[in-house]
Amino acid sequence: MDFNVKKLASDAGVFFSRAMQFTEEKLGQAEKTELDAHFENLLARADCTKNWTEKILRQTEVLLQPNPSARVEEFLYEKLDRKVPSRVTNGELLAQYMTEAANDFGPGTPYGKTLIKVGETQRRLGAAERDFIHSASINFLTPLRNFLEGDWRTISKERRILQNRRLDLDACKARLKKAKAAEAKAAAEHELRLTQTEFDRQAEVTRLLLEGISSTHVNHLRCLHEFVESQTNYYAQCYQYMLDLQKQLGRFSGTFVGNAESTSPPAATSPPAVAAATLPAVPTIPVVPTIVGVPNTVAESVLNPNEVKPPASGTRKARVLYDYEAADSTELALLADEMITVYSLPGMDPDWLIGERGNQKGKVPVTYLELLS
Repeated sequence: MDFNVKKLASDAGVFFSRAMQFTEEKLGQAEKTELDAHFENLLARADCTKNWTEKILRQTEVLLQPNPSARVEEFLYEKLDRKVPSRVTNGELLAQYMTEAANDFGPGTPYGKTLIKVGETQRRLGAAERDFIHSASINFLTPLRNFLEGDWRTISKERRILQNRRLDLDACKARLKKAKAAEAKAAAEHELRLTQTEFDRQAEVTRLLLEGISSTHVNHLRCLHEFVESQTNYYAQCYQYMLDLQKQLGRFSGTFVGNAESTSPPAATSPPAVAAATLPAVPTIPVVPTIVGVPNTVAESVLNPNEVKPPASGTRKARVLYDYEAADSTELALLADEMITVYSLPGMDPDWLIGERGNQKGKVPVTYLELLS
């Protein structure tokens, strides 16, 4: 390999000159060219943007992927420019376990049916989480990462060049002050003009890049809005999935009680209180209390909203929070922001109330209401 000795010597001389100037500035033995206040503000703003962007990026990555090992794996795949393998979400894994458990316990049993329904909802929640992570990664994380790995590296590079140009300029000023002979002064003045021109040119380039931070803020603001929209849609989906699941489990409660009664001892050989105490418990699903030996149709007839009258006291006004479509003739369809009268009946599912609107009457879910005093 051929070396240009003159260039190597020149570069070494420049490096030594800059090192001397930097050291003397730190020791207070040399003057330093100060940048204007506007330029210093641009530098401070750029540093602040870089620091906070790094923190927001890292914490968003933790939010989307709490597992540090998985984050390291994704980082390595990204650096190797390889596609990150698809990973099952926690909700999807839970759904798989619940479905397998239901098959072992018996998909026709109350517990098995509930596991299947909850597992289906967990799978939908896991799929929604996967879509949210994908959307947030593309619309929010990628722009932040592109700024740090692209624009910020360019700014840092130009700032280092500006720092070297300033050291060269101040070194030339020092040599001009030390020059005694006229020829030496003329050479120092010529060198000073060249270094001043290079410094001014580099300062202008750096200034333009720093002023571009405002455009970066606008871009990140747009990405932040998209992130919030994705997160809102994700949580709205999850909320709707859980409401649907809650309605499904509420409709299953009567069936589960009937199945439980079929496994209890006959009423003739056991007192009703003892028989009721021996019924299999389903703690996660509110059920209508029944008495062994009494047909379930009796309890259902008591809770039929079309055949009951409101209590003399205990009715309340409620404001409807969301639209609700009645699933059958025993339920009352609701419109958001309307006012209805509600009350409860003995033996009713605590998640439901009887709602009245004029001559219309039916069961309504509590989660769709704001109860007023």
